[in-house]
Amino acid sequence: MSLLWYVAYGSNLHAARLDRYLRGGRPAGGLRTYPGCRDCRPPRRTVPALIPGGVYFAGESRAWTGGMAFYDPELPGRAAVRGYLVTAEQFADIAAQEMYRPPGADLAGIRAAVATGRATLGPGRYETLLRVGERDGRPMLTFTAPHRAVAVPWTRPAPVYLGMLARGLREAHGWGVARTVDYLSGRPGVAGRWSRAALRTLVGAAHVAVADPPSGVQVEFGQSAPAAGPVDMNGRSAGDGWPAGSFSGQEGCHSNVFGVT
Repeated sequence: MSLLWYVAYGSNLHAARLDRYLRGGRPAGGLRTYPGCRDCRPPRRTVPALIPGGVYFAGESRAWTGGMAFYDPELPGRAAVRGYLVTAEQFADIAAQEMYRPPGADLAGIRAAVATGRATLGPGRYETLLRVGERDGRPMLTFTAPHRAVAVPWTRPAPVYLGMLARGLREAHGWGVARTVDYLSGRPGVAGRWSRAALRTLVGAAHVAVADPPSGVQVEFGQSAPAAGPVDMNGRSAGDGWPAGSFSGQEGCHSNVFGVT
């Protein structure tokens, strides 16, 4: 297993946010600097998807303050996600950084999750790996908390954090303000804690920051891909590519560019 789909449902829906996990650095508005992955090349492809279950907000983020996004496959409905085709090592390094560990985790937990559908790396909030599907013959994996949404108090997410989700939903799924507000307003932790008026203001500002480049252009990883409607797990990809010149280790860190189709 060399490649897999990392399924993002929280702030990593926003490509510029994921870029800090890959290349290192501090995202705008964040309180934490990330070391980056050992292999910092951009994803080979990105795709929008909908998976069974839902997203909720709980705990207290040390990077953003406010509630953190978690995925519960037992919640009703479908979660809007973004798949990034990365190496198994990159996925391991992203997961390690989520738990404030240095990159370099072994792949045993990933192999177990692929084989059985679930693996526990530890007791931490993002140390439960789930296999949520398969696409183009590659496993789709995400990480979340070990508990159900109903087992913990829900927490209001901070504006900067929720804004990243809004930008990511625009980038990956092409959603407008109304649909993004409808989706976010129903999430446990947001419902009853964010008014629709406040959400509309936040989402509107977040979407202004998302520019949709014309199809076929080269865009830096961290910028937005063209609008694409939400699809199920076996739908068409929204963009792909590793450009020439970014295939050898650190070389790709300085020219993270991917083609949009």
